[in-house]
This record gives sequence, C-alpha cells and structure tokens, in this order.
Amino acid sequence: MKSDIFKIQTQVATAIDSQRPVVALESTVISHGLPRPTNLETAIRCEQAVRTSDALPATIGILDGNLCVGLTEDQVRLLAESNDVKKISTRDLSIAIAHKWNGATTVAATSWIAYRAGIEVFATGGIGGVHRGSLSDISADLPELARTPIIVVCSGAKIVLDLPATREWLETHAVTVVGYQCDEMPAFYSRASGLPVDVRADSCADIVRLFEAQKTLGIRSALLVCVPVPSEFEVPSETLQATLNEALAEAERKAISGRELTPFLLSQMAQRSAGATLRANVELLANNARVAGELASTLWA
Repeated sequence: MKSDIFKIQTQVATAIDSQRPVVALESTVISHGLPRPTNLETAIRCEQAVRTSDALPATIGILDGNLCVGLTEDQVRLLAESNDVKKISTRDLSIAIAHKWNGATTVAATSWIAYRAGIEVFATGGIGGVHRGSLSDISADLPELARTPIIVVCSGAKIVLDLPATREWLETHAVTVVGYQCDEMPAFYSRASGLPVDVRADSCADIVRLFEAQKTLGIRSALLVCVPVPSEFEVPSETLQATLNEALAEAERKAISGRELTPFLLSQMAQRSAGATLRANVELLANNARVAGELASTLWA
C-alpha cells in the first residue's frame, strides 16, 4: 500500500523497488526517548551505523499528516527540536493523518508503516511490553509484532516493564524470539534477564534462514532478534535495580501512568545513575542499527 499519504524518499523508494537493503528506524526515540541534543546526535549516528554495511537507513515519522519513510536530516532535526511532536502508535495513525499532525512513530507504528512500504528489517532500542502492576496494561508494540511479518532488531523489552510477563506474551502470541549471539533475552541496559530465547543465531545468515522459513510457512508475526547491549556499556545490576526502584517510587508519588510512564522512568533512571543508563541506551541503539544493516545486506545478498 503506497497511497498519497505515503511519502517515501526517492532514494529509499528506488532501493526498495530494486530489492537493495533498507533498514527502518523509529522516531519516538528522537522526540520522546532521549534528551536534547543527544536525541539528534543519536539519530544521525544510527543512520550512519546502518550505512556501514551498505544498507540504506529509512527513519520513519509523520509530517503534516503524511507517513514519511526516509526522513531528511532537516526533518529529523524538526522532530528532535520541536515541542509539538505527537507520539504516534498504530491506533493514532488515522488521527494523525486527519488532523495533519507532526508525529514520531513508536515501534508499533513504525513496524506497520515499514512493512507496508516494503521494508523487511527494522531496528529499535527496546520494545514495549507488559507493564508492571495489577492492571493489565500492554503496549501496542506487542500485538503489532504478532501481526506484522518483519525482522525487528532490539535489545529486548525496556527494563521498566514486567519482563517475565512480556516474554510469556510473546510466546503465547507466536512471536519467535531469536538471541543474536546470546542464549537469553537481553534486558535493555543489561545483557541478562534469566529469560530464554527460542533459538540462538550466531550469524546474520542464521537469522535470514529463520526469516525465510517463516515466510515459506506463511507465519504472519515478526521475527524478534534480540541483541545484547555492548558489554562495556552494560549497567551493573545493583545500580540498575536501585535506580529503577527509585524511579518507580517517584512515578507513583507523581501519579504518572499510561504512555507517559515509560519515558518518565527512563529519564529518571538516567538522572539517578549519573548518565550510565543513557549511555547504555545510546550505545545499544547504534549497535542494533549496525546489526540490522548487516542483516538487511545479508537478506538481499
């Protein structure tokens, strides 16, 4: 589906049509996930990381109600610096189009747009998941993963979530979890979660074989490829737990919930860890983009 509301950058459209490697990148991390100016610097760095494998980055966002696939540097800068950028999940797409919003796309919305634009590989930091607490609060990222057949490269689910419940949800809804050179699902800032992957893959060729098998079987869910944060930037478990507990307590005190909760918690953790979690976030984003570039190049080799 490439209607008038899809604005695919010419270079990206040419690469897709000629079956050259393209990697989709989300934009919520630019507008809502990282502080300024780190957000813009990281967005540029992730695009550069994709290019190291001769793949083409396609950062996705919404401008004036158009679904833009392959943002220019000026457009990325707008999302990074404007105070009027909406956070757009799949449910918000029609609203964004009707009201001609500028918006940054979540994992869910980016997956939806990328697949329909013809892109098969998408890199992000951490996916959304099942939230902590007694209320059944599940990120829209999860059902989108269950119905969109692309490769999603990430570092597991964000640490502020209920990781065991998220892993169980993925299993129940037939989303295959691949450990890239690891045997357990990473926990965002941490390389370890204690939660097993479905299969280990030690090379991009291994992952491509899995993806091709899924397509042959007609499986409609994503292939979730989990890449651990580079070891030198992993946050020590004691620091991670202490800062998370403090951030959760602060969120409860301020009655912050819903779609504002995760960015608030991540911001609080960055402050309370003297920037350690922010550095880990930036490094895993760039590393995931690099792996996705290698994977896309292998897929179209």
